[in-house]
Amino acid sequence: MLFDSFDLVSALATLAACLVSMALLLAVSQQLWQLRWTATRDKNCKLPMPKGSMGFPFIGETCHWLLQGSGFHASRRQKYGNVFKTHLLGRPLIRVTGAENVRKVLMGEHTLVMVDWPQSTSTLLGPNSLANSIGDIHRKRRKVFAKVFSHEALESYLPKIQQVIQESLRVWSSNPDPINVYRESQRLSFTMAVRVLLGFRVSEEEMRHLFSTFQDFVNNLFSLPIDLPFSGYRKGIRARDTLQKSIEKAIREKPLCSQGKDYSDALDVLMESAKENGTELTMQEMKESTIELIFAAFATTASASTSLIMQLLRHPQVLERLREELRARGLLHNGCLCREAELQLDTIVSLKYLDCVIKEVLRLFTPVSGAYRTAMQTFELDGVQIPKGWSVMYSIRDTHDTAAVFKDVDAFDPDRFSQERGEDKEGRFHYLPFGGGVRSCLGKQLATLFLRILAIELASTSRFELATRQFPRVVTVPVVHPVDGLKVKFYGLDSNQNEIMAKSEELLGATV
Repeated sequence: MLFDSFDLVSALATLAACLVSMALLLAVSQQLWQLRWTATRDKNCKLPMPKGSMGFPFIGETCHWLLQGSGFHASRRQKYGNVFKTHLLGRPLIRVTGAENVRKVLMGEHTLVMVDWPQSTSTLLGPNSLANSIGDIHRKRRKVFAKVFSHEALESYLPKIQQVIQESLRVWSSNPDPINVYRESQRLSFTMAVRVLLGFRVSEEEMRHLFSTFQDFVNNLFSLPIDLPFSGYRKGIRARDTLQKSIEKAIREKPLCSQGKDYSDALDVLMESAKENGTELTMQEMKESTIELIFAAFATTASASTSLIMQLLRHPQVLERLREELRARGLLHNGCLCREAELQLDTIVSLKYLDCVIKEVLRLFTPVSGAYRTAMQTFELDGVQIPKGWSVMYSIRDTHDTAAVFKDVDAFDPDRFSQERGEDKEGRFHYLPFGGGVRSCLGKQLATLFLRILAIELASTSRFELATRQFPRVVTVPVVHPVDGLKVKFYGLDSNQNEIMAKSEELLGATV
């Protein structure tokens, strides 16, 4: 019995010693990890490094970020200020918030900073992508892409975008059960990208396969760059390779404009624009450009579409004001969208209240948090140094949330963008849902057009209601989206509902 007690005490003492040793080892290694990054400061600059924590060795603060979402950045910003350092997704970075700080980063492209993506993102998008190009190559490629989103091109896409949205709303309304709006918005934006932007003629089965593969690609786009058999990075590479094979097949089978097509899609315009600028896209460049076009129109558009529908559900008075604007412009009659004349791009752009609604959705629920850059030289922000070689991430969402120009910043208030109030007029970099500078989003006009058409169709052809007792919690990683989706029941407007809306219009006209 005595020996048993002695053995137990000895075992506990050994365990305690091991735990203490491990704790000390962890503390020492973490301290060395912090010093390793502190030593990278530019000795020729007297300014201090940004405050912040680099977390644990190698993994940094990635686990904290994944668990806390947007709360991670808010807590660090509150503790360390608008410019702080951290270590995420396998690399050190400095996160930047605030209009003036962001302005300096964006306007310093090619001089102070250059584009920089996480290794996984850069590899998966490919070396020929616009996102990865820099300097003169970026300027030339951007010039080629600019024609894809020109006014003339958007006019060509408009009827097809409207058709795809109408078909989706009909399917949603015919479903006897509530739909998951976020998932269906992903399908809608993907279908728009494949059928409208790329002009691919694929079967429903092929579309489902492409959609599933592309989701795997996007879900692993920002994974840790660890190339192991079951890692997210390896899944992303497999998804990319599968996509490229399917895209090459679709490109080779794609009909030309001269073969009976009634409009030029974005891929047609892209290839033609490249020829006009003295180059011809290789098959590999076309495949990477195609994935980039889908990527640009997929996750962010689905996120913004879901946010739009959620806010129209939360604020029925906003939906009614949209209908009033459509009636006033002669676009809504007897409860239906007037079909005598096609919806024109200039007409859509002229709907001022609709424009305010879209802007407010993008301010409060900016799909993308920000973007990455690398410091080409040491420079100053907010009284601290940004050392040469460090990654910098400027935050769009945090800048919106902290901008002093916006009153009651957490409220959904489209009128803040009205001509009378014009809260966004006080500073160009207080509101930047599409970034800014020479790398501002080229597809912003297409994205806002899509959201405007969706809002018009929702206001004129659908009745919808929340199918759950309360609205779901919204998370921000990798894009803004509701947890477990947004369950909504859609109803088509039948003849009785049309009569009710028509009487409402008559009463409104009599009142006016």
